Amino acid sequence: MLPFLILALQAVPAAAPAKPAPAPALVAPEKEPPRFTQCMDLATGDPVRGQMDAIQWRTTGGGVLARQCLGVAYANQEKWAAAAGAFEDAAREAETGKDPRAPNYWASAGNAWIAAGDPTKARAAIDAALATGTLAGLDLGEAHLDRARAMVAAGDMEAARSDIDKALTYADKDPLAWLLSATLARRAGDLGRAARDVTEALRRAPDDPSVQLEAGNVAAASGNEADARTAWNRAIELAPGTGIATAARKALEQFSATEK
Repeated sequence: MLPFLILALQAVPAAAPAKPAPAPALVAPEKEPPRFTQCMDLATGDPVRGQMDAIQWRTTGGGVLARQCLGVAYANQEKWAAAAGAFEDAAREAETGKDPRAPNYWASAGNAWIAAGDPTKARAAIDAALATGTLAGLDLGEAHLDRARAMVAAGDMEAARSDIDKALTYADKDPLAWLLSATLARRAGDLGRAARDVTEALRRAPDDPSVQLEAGNVAAASGNEADARTAWNRAIELAPGTGIATAARKALEQFSATEK
């Protein structure tokens, strides 16, 4: 992380979001049973009722689909550790039944553990997903992206770089992959790559405040005050009253300090 004038860029947090969106509904059988559709509708529309419905369904033989629904219901309540546990239970049951959805459940568990703030458990779950060797395409890229996020949270930047490079191969349309890559490059002092990668993130998600925050970080580290100001002000505009806005304002104040 390189200083610009007397900017303390250490004070600006990494741009990668600390919490993912609610765990996705995974690929269900070719013809979803009506019971599954009912449970998932509740899990997404009224997650408290969805949680109760999934638990009831699980006790009457709902199997992995009931556990999947329960995980989604917990995630939509931001009960991340509970969601992770439900997805892990689904993964184990799927493995026992030779169900091909097992790696997707492990990946969702890892995503939820990241949101719960437990990178060690996140990595273990994602390792289990990748170990199957059956993830492909976007699913594979997203698994590597989540493992990279877990590695950043654990402070293992070298391992995170390896995973993020793989994520960019398979999930290059995901702005979060480019955002995390830019952040890692900036921290490593590779400002050329950081600028290229944050540009790709901006191209895919110009209205994401996290992307604008990192664009300002990269510009400031490169000595470009004008672009840094523009990006940080845009981050504040997009996310007023949030931690991102607070970080951007703090960075902008540091410019003012150099003018005194």
